[in-house]
Amino acid sequence: MGSRYIFDDNYKPKKARMSGLALIRKGLLFFVASVSMAVLYYIIFALVFSTDEERRLRMENKAYESELPELEARERLISDVVEGLRIKDDRIYEEIFHASAPNVDPMNSIDFLTGLDTLPDRQIVKATEEKIGQIEAKAASIEENFMEIARLLDSTRVLPPMTHPLKRFTFAQTGASTGDKVNPFYKVKIRHNGLDMIAPSGEPVYAAADGVVSDVTRSRKGLGNVVTIDHGNGYYTRYAHLADIETGKGRLLKKGTKIGYVGVSGNSFAPHLHYEVIKDSLVLDPVNHFFASVSPEEYVNMLIMSSLTGQSMD
Repeated sequence: MGSRYIFDDNYKPKKARMSGLALIRKGLLFFVASVSMAVLYYIIFALVFSTDEERRLRMENKAYESELPELEARERLISDVVEGLRIKDDRIYEEIFHASAPNVDPMNSIDFLTGLDTLPDRQIVKATEEKIGQIEAKAASIEENFMEIARLLDSTRVLPPMTHPLKRFTFAQTGASTGDKVNPFYKVKIRHNGLDMIAPSGEPVYAAADGVVSDVTRSRKGLGNVVTIDHGNGYYTRYAHLADIETGKGRLLKKGTKIGYVGVSGNSFAPHLHYEVIKDSLVLDPVNHFFASVSPEEYVNMLIMSSLTGQSMD
C-alpha cells in the first residue's frame, strides 16, 4: 500500500511563526532606539546651541541678577521711610489730638483672606466668620479712637492752628523746619525753632487760626518784625521777618485775617516767612499742623522737604 498524506490548509510551519515574533521585537527595539536617539540629540543640541529667545532670556536674567542688590537696598530704604512716616504720624496724632493714630483699614490688608483658598468647603464658612470677627474687633478699636478724638475736640476745646499762613504755598517752597540747622551767616549749626516758608517779598501773611495778638515787635535784629498770636489752650503762633505789620497788640483775629507781609527784616538771608507753632512753651514742628489745608501728597512732600533741608534762612 502506498503512503497517504493528509494536508491541513490552516497549518503554518513553526519556523514561520517564530520569524513573525522576532520581527515585531526588532521593530519595537528600533522604535525605542530611535526615540532615545532623538531625545539624546535634542539634549545635546539644547546644551550646545541656543535659540535667540534663550540667549535673550539669559541676558535678561543676568541683568536682573546685577540689579537685584540695588532693588533690595531700595526696598529696605522704602520700608524704613514708610516706618518712619508711620511713627511720625503717631507722633502727630499724639501731639495734636492726644490720642493714638487709627490703624489702617484691615479690609485692605493683604492677609485678609490668607489661607481660605486651601480650606475644604465645609470649613470656609467657619474661617470666614473668624476673619469677620477679627475685623469687627479692629473696627471697634478704630471707632473708639475716633470717638476719643471727637470727645477731645468738642465745642469747649480750642483747636490747634491747623492751616498754613500763606495762601499760595506748595511743598517746593518748604524750607528747613525745627532742629539743629546750619546758620547761613555763621555756617555752624544753631537751633532753629520754626519753619522757613519761602515766598517773595510782599506776599500777604494770614493768621493760621482764631486768636488774640499777644505781642508785636519791630526790630532790625534777630527775627525782625514779629507778630505773635495767642490761640488759647496754650497754643501760640509766631510770624517773623515781616516786611510790614497790619495788626496791633490785643486785636482779636479770625483765621485767615491778614497780619502782615513777607519780608527780610532782621537777620534774614532771603525773603521768607519764619513760622513757629508753640504749645505751653514747647516748640512744635509747624509742618505737622498743615494737613488740614493741603492734599495728602503735598503734605508728605512737605514733611520730606522740611526734614531734608539742612540750612535755615535766618
